[in-house]
This record gives sequence, structure tokens and C-alpha cells, in this order.
Amino acid sequence: MRADPRALRFGAAVTTVVLATVLITGSVWLLAAQALVFASGTVGRSPYTMLFRRLVTSPPKETEDARPPRFAQAVGLVFAVAGLVGYLTGTTPLALGATAAALLAAFLNAAFGLCLGCEMYLLIRRLQPGRVS
Repeated sequence: MRADPRALRFGAAVTTVVLATVLITGSVWLLAAQALVFASGTVGRSPYTMLFRRLVTSPPKETEDARPPRFAQAVGLVFAVAGLVGYLTGTTPLALGATAAALLAAFLNAAFGLCLGCEMYLLIRRLQPGRVS
């Protein structure tokens, strides 16, 4: 399956705004909503990508393998769940740290096209025994 890199960066930009808002407001519900977005992104059904497709109808000039961004969504989900655990248990450093880490990754993708989760996926693939680089 292939992914439109423009949609991925759009999703990262929306995620950046959502997670920044979570840090400012401490909204557990908004972080839970973002966790659901991450979860849906792991199966290729991100609402942000679907919104992008409705707004931008031109075909992409290039596409990329969808597996690394899906893995990145799973990593985002782990951080969002950790943030939720922190907020719900009153463990503020965990809540803020996990949310801030997810925010940083989303911002790097949105602003510079650097997908940390995608890079993790590729590194893990290269480190698997029997794989040729």
C-alpha cells in the first residue's frame, strides 16, 4: 500500500496543534481523541488523512510505502496512552513528558518532513537478522 506524503504531513500538522492544545489545557479527553486518531492511523484510516483527501483532490507527484507511517502512528499511540495514564493517575511528569515527546515527533514531521517513527521502522528492519540493506 502507498501513502501520499502531503497527507502525512498535513496529519502531523493537525496532530501538532492537538497535542500542543493538550499540553496547554491538560485535556484528557482531547488526548484520548488523539489516541483514537493514532489507533485508526495504524490501519490506514486516519481521519486527518481522510480530511486531506477531501480538501486536496490533486494526485500526489510521488507516494511512499505506507508501512513506516503506520508504524509511526503506533508509536504515537503508545506515547498518547502513556500520557493518558499519566493524566489519569495524577503522574504529571509522565503525562507531560509523553505528550511532549509525541508533540515533538509530530512537529518534526509537519515542519521538516522528518518522521521519527518512520526512521525507527527502517532502522528496525535493517537490524533484523538475514536482511540485506
